[in-house]
Amino acid sequence: MGTDWVWLIPLRDLDNDARAIQFGAIAGMSLLPGQDRFVGDPLRMALAGLAEASRRPYVVEAGGAAVGLLTLQAGAAGLAGWPDDQSAWLLRGFLIDRRHQGKGLGTLAAAAAVEAARKLTDRHQSCETGVVLSVNDENPAGLSAYRRAGFVDAGPYLGGPAGPQRTMFHSFAENLHP
Repeated sequence: MGTDWVWLIPLRDLDNDARAIQFGAIAGMSLLPGQDRFVGDPLRMALAGLAEASRRPYVVEAGGAAVGLLTLQAGAAGLAGWPDDQSAWLLRGFLIDRRHQGKGLGTLAAAAAVEAARKLTDRHQSCETGVVLSVNDENPAGLSAYRRAGFVDAGPYLGGPAGPQRTMFHSFAENLHP
């Protein structure tokens, strides 16, 4: 699948039939061995995202297929080691299906998540200035994808259940085009 774009499909905005189709695609997603240390079950993450008002789950689509999942959460940036909860969206539960990894889709999806968060901030006139995430030190592919998407290392974070992590941040100001 050669593509240089991804589309984020907001699960909250779909009707029940369209959401059911996406749930089928999400249920078919899987991870490479050992990646379950870093991210949970895709279908459970999508359902949890819909159950909590502060979360906005998205299906990542590329080339006409569902290739991943991510969630943006308001008021929870501290969960990634950020100094406060309100100044940034939290990017969490981010995964690319094992069959689509290694194609640059994680980088494209991370960049698309920043743009989606910026639009949510504008739409709701809230105070977030960017997107924060935490990535495990033992996840070099994730670290690399986030760096390529414009995230900068904001320091170590030791609060995660899977060991030492890095807090990474992408400012909305970095997405502005003159």
